[in-house]
Amino acid sequence: MKIACVGGGPAGLYFALLMKLHDSGNDITIFERNALESSYGWGVTFGNDLMTKLYRSDPFSAARIEKVASPWVSQIVDVQGKQVMRSMSSGHNIERQHLLDILAARTQDLGVRIEFGYEVTALSQLPNVDLIVGCDGGNSRIRYEAQFQTDVRLSRNKYIWLGSDKVFDSFTYAFVRTDSGWLWAYAYGISADLSTFIVECSPETWTGLGFNAMSAHDTIPLLEKIFERHLDGHRLIGQCRNTADIAWSNFRTVTNRCWHDGKVVLAGDAAHTTYFNIGWGTKLAIEDVIELAENLQRHDSVKTALKSYERRRQAALMQPQSDARFSAQWFENVPRYIDLEMRQFATLLDGRRSPLLPQLSPQLYYRLLRATEKVAVLRTLRTRAGPKVKAIYSKHKSV
Repeated sequence: MKIACVGGGPAGLYFALLMKLHDSGNDITIFERNALESSYGWGVTFGNDLMTKLYRSDPFSAARIEKVASPWVSQIVDVQGKQVMRSMSSGHNIERQHLLDILAARTQDLGVRIEFGYEVTALSQLPNVDLIVGCDGGNSRIRYEAQFQTDVRLSRNKYIWLGSDKVFDSFTYAFVRTDSGWLWAYAYGISADLSTFIVECSPETWTGLGFNAMSAHDTIPLLEKIFERHLDGHRLIGQCRNTADIAWSNFRTVTNRCWHDGKVVLAGDAAHTTYFNIGWGTKLAIEDVIELAENLQRHDSVKTALKSYERRRQAALMQPQSDARFSAQWFENVPRYIDLEMRQFATLLDGRRSPLLPQLSPQLYYRLLRATEKVAVLRTLRTRAGPKVKAIYSKHKSV
């Protein structure tokens, strides 16, 4: 096959890698708008389940990813200096640029061409190929030249994606009260000398603190002051190590009714996004292209393969998208939970993906959760009730 991949992020690179491993005769070119070593974003997180899939698909690159990834096994929830530490199922954090470097080197070694600094804004820019894979992110240009029936919804909260030269050994949620309301940070180490540091807050807090009228030059010092205790004198850093290159955003939840149109197919954030605070963006993108590659190998017809891929991945995304929606809703309602006793607050933070939680008072949900941990019958009842409440909630939201 002759294939063009638009976007040289983890999804585009891994898809090209898999297709070359399947058949070295596949002619594949990746078109990446950014220059080499100019990746946006700091770190990505993924669990052992994805690591297992990487080893199954390509042990060579998986071993190199695991070697440079930072393991995480614990979580700290910090509210105004009061802390709860919890153990977590083990997983990995890795600097995004390291991940891209490993995958880019592997794909090039296999014979894939990567055109860096080549931005595709129209399908007419691409050569005549058998398949076009749109992996160009949530702001995909490829989507707008085909019939995908895209829906984009903005989150209510504001967030800013930064780095820090303090290494956080535990995944840390840091909540800080200001005169204008609460801010919180998600911080986790991604290398021996860097961490991701994402700050989020309500639009009222954002405006009240003056971030809406503040320059990038002034934003970093104010955030460093607000999170002074957590940073221990360390710096916050903008994208590509450039303090001026920072911006507050509202998260864009992207969905597409169709994932393919003719010979064009979407994967990763171009096909779907899930709110960043469940940490599954890279995991889901790579799982997309594993499924896409497997379907292209399984079916003789590209059309049949793309239909099967779309059906299977849309089904697989139902639960993660639900989890992301309820997680985002929880953080949009932090004042509802923030005055709970610390252990209760941390427990409900962990349980924020539950469809029951928005329907019950926080105290009642916590008591129900504790009871179900002790009584098997109640635990089963809670599990069965979840999908029903979720369906009722979704129906209510659509009215």
